[in-house]
This record gives sequence, C-alpha cells and structure tokens, in this order.
Amino acid sequence: MASRLDRFALPAWLAATALAALGWWFGSGVHPLWWLTWLAPLPVLWLAPRVRARWAVLAAFVAYAIGGINQWEYLHGYIGLPLAAIIQAVGTPALLLTLCVLLFRRLLLRGHVLAATLAPPALWVAVEYINNLLSPHGTFFNVSYTQLDALPIIQIAAITGLWGIGFLVLLLPAAIAVQTAQQASKRGRMMTAAITALLFATTLAYGCWCLQAPATTTIRIGLVSLQEPGRSAADLQTRDAHYVDAIKRLADAGARIVLTPETSFASDDTHLPAFVELANQRELTVGIGVDSTSDPRAERNMLMVFQPGAMSPATYSKHHLLVGFEQYVPGDSYTLLEGTPRIGLAICKDMDFHDTGHAYAARHAQLLLVPASDFTIDGWLHSRMAIMRGVESGFAIARAAHSGRLTLSDDRGRVLAEASSEKHNAELVGELPLRETHTLYARWGDWFAWLDLAVLIVLLGLGLRPPHR
Repeated sequence: MASRLDRFALPAWLAATALAALGWWFGSGVHPLWWLTWLAPLPVLWLAPRVRARWAVLAAFVAYAIGGINQWEYLHGYIGLPLAAIIQAVGTPALLLTLCVLLFRRLLLRGHVLAATLAPPALWVAVEYINNLLSPHGTFFNVSYTQLDALPIIQIAAITGLWGIGFLVLLLPAAIAVQTAQQASKRGRMMTAAITALLFATTLAYGCWCLQAPATTTIRIGLVSLQEPGRSAADLQTRDAHYVDAIKRLADAGARIVLTPETSFASDDTHLPAFVELANQRELTVGIGVDSTSDPRAERNMLMVFQPGAMSPATYSKHHLLVGFEQYVPGDSYTLLEGTPRIGLAICKDMDFHDTGHAYAARHAQLLLVPASDFTIDGWLHSRMAIMRGVESGFAIARAAHSGRLTLSDDRGRVLAEASSEKHNAELVGELPLRETHTLYARWGDWFAWLDLAVLIVLLGLGLRPPHR
C-alpha cells in the first residue's frame, strides 16, 4: 500500500474509510439524509485507483459495514431479528459496494473510463433487482427509498421504476471519482462528465415538468390511528367506541373517506354494524383493517370498506405477509371499489412489492387505500416505500398505520398531509389531488433493470478480458 501513496497512504485510507462510513451511516437506514447517500461511496471510489486492490476492498467493506450498524436499534431492538439476519442486512450493502469498487478500479486502470463510471451503478442496480425477485421482503431497503424527499429526482421512477433512481445515486460519485483519477484520459473524463451532466439535466427537467401537472379532481380523506389498549373485552369495546367517535369527527371535518390501520378490529367485533350505519348516514366510505376469523380454516388480514348504500362491504386480503410475524392465509385477488374516482385496496407490506403497483395501474386506479402497521422507528421509511409505488404506477395513496405515519400523498410523491402515530393517537384530514396518470413504467415494467443487466454483462466482459500487451 505504501508503494502507491508513499507515507500518505495510511492517512488517506483512514480518511476515505471514515468519510464513507459517516456518509452511509447518515445516508441510509430508517431516517436517511438523501444528499449524503450520493456522497457516501465517493471517498472509497476516489481511493480505489490509488492503492492496491486489497486495500481498496477493505476500505469499501469496512466503511459500509460500520455505516450499516445504524440499523442495529431498528433490526434488533424493535423488530427483534436474530444476529445472523442482522449481519446479512448490514453486510450485504458492504459486500455490494466492495464489488462495485473492484470493478470500477479494474476498468479504470485498464483505461475504460466511461465503463468504469457505469460499473458501480450498473452492478448495484443489478444486484438490487435480483434481490427484489428472490427476497420475501421485496424492495425493502432499496437505496432509491433514501431519495423520497428529492421530489424532482424521484419522478424518473414513472419511467424507469426505482431502478433509475438507484442508478443515478451511484452514477454521480463514480463520475466525480473519475474526474480526479490520474489514470483517466482527458477525453474519457470529458465524455463521462458530458454524459453524466446530460442525464442529470434531463432527469431534473422531466421531474420539474411532472411536478407542474394540475389535478383533475380532489377528494377529502380522513385517517385515524388509536393506540392498542389492553386485551380485555371492556378495553376493546372502549377502543372501538373511540374509533367510531373519531370517524364521526373526521366526517364532520368534511372527510368523504375515512381509513383505520391494519387489523384494528376483529371480524366478530360488535361495533362493525356501526360502520355500516355511519357509511349510510354520513354518505361516507369507511375502510377498516380487520383480523378476519369468519373462516376458522383461513384467518386473513383483511381490509373491509363500507360504502353508502352497499349491501355488503368490499374486501381485500393481504397478499404479502411479514415472514416470522404473520400466519394469515394470503390473498390472491385485487379489489377496485365501484364508482368514481377509481379506488383500489392494499395492505401494508403489499406496497413493498411491484406486483401491487402493476395490478392497480392496469386497472387505472387513481387512489389506493392502505391500512398498515409499522415498528415505530421505521414510520418514515415504510410510508415512503408505499409512496414510491404511487410515483411508479400513477396513483395517490392514503395510508394509515399503527405505530408509524398517517400520510396522504399524490401520484408525484408529494406528501400533502402527515401525522405520526408512532407513540400516540393520531388523526388527520386533508384534500388529496387525483389525476389520470398512465406511466411508462406501468406499461413497460422493469425494462430499465433488464437494460442495466445487459450493460453489466458488457462491463464484466471488459473487466475479465485479458489486457492488451
């Protein structure tokens, strides 16, 4: 190592590793600073061509492993995952960045400047896409979710899905690192800078244009989440009565739809008829999360929606269950309410998966009602994962969560109203704009991920080909 940087090698290695670790610590996890996510890989990418491969590898892995420990409280303290699962969650991004740095370094030292720049984003997105296909947790902890506060950037998801966002997040630090590398030719640096600038300018212009689109209609929606009481019959009856009172208050505030969190009630609850009465008396659509035991052989996590004048509630059963926590029978169908606007139903973890967004985009849904239940500390992150489905597939989302966030978001990812139910009761009511949005991603699916895989194959071919003598 010293032969590459002389006496400055160790300080440079320590500084690059520490800066990348700090960037990943604050730029990832359940409360990321979106702009730090872009900068986190830069120090180790800068270091990679200046030291031996083993030291570049060590810097990348150590930095993201240390930074990833920011998830310990969430994964261990709140969810209670075993140590092996936590090591996997922390170690996977560290290993992935290590592979990105290796491929970046190899291509750069061989003179393939543009290929080196494309290597980290192409490899990162390819692995995240494959993980999305195989993991029971879908897209959870995808790097793109760190960017939900960067509204102009996330609009590209309507074209590429979240894969395009992840590509840009890794492209920028790689492009900057190339500009500082002595091994990069002047022509290669200029080409890389021009292509990167063009991509970002186009993305930002498209994002700003999307954010100017007017709404075609609006609807006033109320959300409510009450803390879990004791399990006695008296406690549950009191809680149910409080929900009825809260729904009345939201109706008085002008709400036309009211939604409660996941499994707020049991299917044999004595207050269920009260929601039918509320729906008819107030011309109100009432959605309630229900632990349905009406079929003893098939307990389901269900959303029941009572509409004015309907003979029976519309129902939806949760498709994607939380492994190790839920023993329900999963649902296998999608529900669109009758009438206009076109409203679809989903529950909590269903929004971690693209099939939900694709299904309701195909049904031209304008709004999804999503009862949910979170783990207190992840309220921001999990609500934003749901919001990303709306940007990708073109619908607004009303999401009410236990121990999380109540959010009303439009099809551009803007949060129009939000309240925390992480440690206390919460209610909100707000106007939600609706549009007739048909996205390219809803039509073409994961085309960008497949293009990314094709690019990665080419890059691997360049990296593995014997060098010219």
